[in-house]
Formats: sequence, structure tokens, C-alpha cells
Amino acid sequence: MSAPIAERRIEQRRAFHAYPEPSWCEFLTTSRLVDRVKEIGVDEVHVGEAAIAADERVGVPDDDTLERWRTRAAERGAREDVLDATAGGATGLVAVLDRGPGPVVGLRVDIDALPFEEASDDAHEPAVEGFRSENEGIMHACGHDAHMTIGLSVLETVAASDFSGTFKVFFQPAEEVLGGGRPMAESGHVDDVDAFFAVHVGFGHPTGEVVAGARSRLAIRQTRARFTGEAAHAGAAPHEGRNAMQAMAATVQNVYGIARHADALTRLNVGRVEAGSASNVVADDAVLELEARAGTNDVLDYLTERVDRVLEHAGAMHDCELSTETVGRAPRVDSDDALADVVGAVASGVPAVETVRPSAPFGASEDATYLMRRVQENGGLATYVIVGTDHPSGHHTPRFDVDEASIDIGVDVLTGAIGRAFADDLAS
Repeated sequence: MSAPIAERRIEQRRAFHAYPEPSWCEFLTTSRLVDRVKEIGVDEVHVGEAAIAADERVGVPDDDTLERWRTRAAERGAREDVLDATAGGATGLVAVLDRGPGPVVGLRVDIDALPFEEASDDAHEPAVEGFRSENEGIMHACGHDAHMTIGLSVLETVAASDFSGTFKVFFQPAEEVLGGGRPMAESGHVDDVDAFFAVHVGFGHPTGEVVAGARSRLAIRQTRARFTGEAAHAGAAPHEGRNAMQAMAATVQNVYGIARHADALTRLNVGRVEAGSASNVVADDAVLELEARAGTNDVLDYLTERVDRVLEHAGAMHDCELSTETVGRAPRVDSDDALADVVGAVASGVPAVETVRPSAPFGASEDATYLMRRVQENGGLATYVIVGTDHPSGHHTPRFDVDEASIDIGVDVLTGAIGRAFADDLAS
């Protein structure tokens, strides 16, 4: 790897890191990606509703939030054609190289950031080196800046190679809210894919370690629920109120009381609650956000049915109306051994790779599984690759950072595996 190429990749990653955007608000990010894939010389670029089935989106912010981020992107020089195509938060793109007859190979990388403040002290390298987030309260704390850089570099390397077939890179929005995977899977672009790769950095694996096919991603559903009651004076007329806070409290207590399942790992969590205005007012409005995760899709169905029952009866018990919204969902899908074996064989020959693990638990949830499942349902193969990276703190923390040496490793492993997929026509 020449120094100029490695330096350019680091520069690209740091530019993405310095300007993070939240889910469905990735307007400037999408514009920058379009600029770069056009420089590479792709045959097709599908943006906005040409890349996703917009009606399938979940977790979309309100119009004011979308417009605020769109205006920021415009002020930073985002392409007008991209801003038009992504209006209303239809962000993301699919870049296509068409080199005639042959296999169709896909790579998915995610592009959004997380809604919290990045560390700013001199122990945090992005702050020291001058690429800390410019958008206060938003941070690339899960490596998506590195993922985009890997995706662009793989696209550029494959474009310069001699292959026969079609290569698609899916730059997926809204992974952090589990909102973008299904819309991209429903777009039709993945329907003809024979071999599909998704990638993530880190998750406890050090720089130099590669997991060829991650397993045990947890199926997940995230829900926002609102109880609406009636306010009343808590001293003079408490009997006239309908207490939404009581309904909320009953939900919290009883969600944690749902029996776990013998067939698979389960997780339940109420992560946010909001209710009430004053100590002397019966609360007439309460909102909570909760999630259920499970090791199988069937057990997730079991959990969510019981969560819904708790919500319904908590509202009825306290005479409150209930409204719910699914704000994120993803199924469990495991990697195919045949494609993971290809990744493992390639990784074993990459000099910077010290350890190759055929598989390892993922331990979290990911909506790339929607794309993986669609490929597998259509007879193709899919695998989820983890590229190890040293990081000073865990994912989704203010001090998260990546070892930039892992970017080159990811590019080399994925480029080699994609080349093998074209050469061997694995799904034939």
C-alpha cells in the first residue's frame, strides 16, 4: 500500500468523522459520497428514493429536524441534485459498476452517526488532531466513518481491476435507528445479488483480527409508546384525573417481569421515560421507549407479543389511551459458511492480519440483516465481516475512535474476497 493512498484514506475518514449527521439526515454525507463515486467512475448512481423504498422507513425525524440538517448541508456546499433527491430524509445511495455478464456482488456500509457529545479533552485523538465532530451533540461513535472509507476504497480498487459481472456498493442510511436496512432491501437493488458482504469494525476484536462470518446477531424491535390520560389537581380532585404516569410505571415494572424463553437468549430494556409537569398535577401524558431482543426471530415474536400485551393492559388499567410506534426492527440472519470461508482464506493471506476467526458472536443487533436475508431468500450467499480495530473505549461512547490501520486491512480483505466471488461465481 503506497503512502499517498493510505494517507488519502485517513483524510477521507477524518472528513467524515468531523461532519457526522444523524439517521435520515445524512444530506451532506450522501452528497460527498456521490461526488466520490462519480470520481471513481461508476456506471450508475442511485440516490434517495431511487436507492430506497421510502415508504418502508422507520425512525424518521420530524420535518423541522430534517429541514435544519438539509439547510446545514446546503450551507456546506452539498450538491443541489442530491438535496433534491434526498428531500424529506430519503438519504443514502447505491453505486453500481457494470462490467457485463457475470456474478452480481454487493457490499453494504452504513453512513449515519449517533446523537451524543464527543469527548473534547487532550486524551481523545480526534480532538487533539483536529477532526472532532463539528456538529455538537452528534458523533461517529460506532465506526461508520471508517465503514464509508472502506466502502469507497473497495469500490475504487474493484473499479480498477479486471472483472466480469456487476458490483454494487450500498451506502445505507439510518442503521443506528434500525431504520434503513429494510427500505434498502425493498428497493429492488439487492434482488439479483449472488454474493453479499456487510462489514463492521471493532466490537472487541483488536487490529489485525478478522471475523469472516459473524453470528448470533440479536433480532430486535424498538418501540415508542405514549399514554394519554387527563390532568387534574392532585390535592383537590385527584379522582378526576387519568394518570398516564401510573400506566407508564406499570409498563416498566411488568415489561421486566416477562418470562424469559428457554429456546434463545433474550433482552428487554426500557431505556427512556418522560412524564409529568409538577408534583401537584396528575400526569396526563407519558412517553416511554423500550426494546426487545432475542437470539431467534421466533423468540422475538414471543417477546414482542407480551410487550404489546403489557402496554395494552397498563393503559386499560389506568384508563389511558395508548398509541405505539415501531421505531426500529431487524431480524436475525446468520452468515453463510461458504462465503465466510472465502473471506477467511483471503484474510489469511493479508500480511497485516494476525488472526482469522471463522465466526464469532456479534452480540448486538444490525439491520444489514434485511439485505442479507433478501439475498439468501433469492438463492445467494451473504456474510457479515468484522474487521478488528483497537479502540480506547466501547462503541457508542464519547471516546470511541478507530485504529486507522484497520481501514487498509478491511479494504484488502474485502477486495480480495470480492475478487474471489467474481472469479468463482460462488452462487452458481
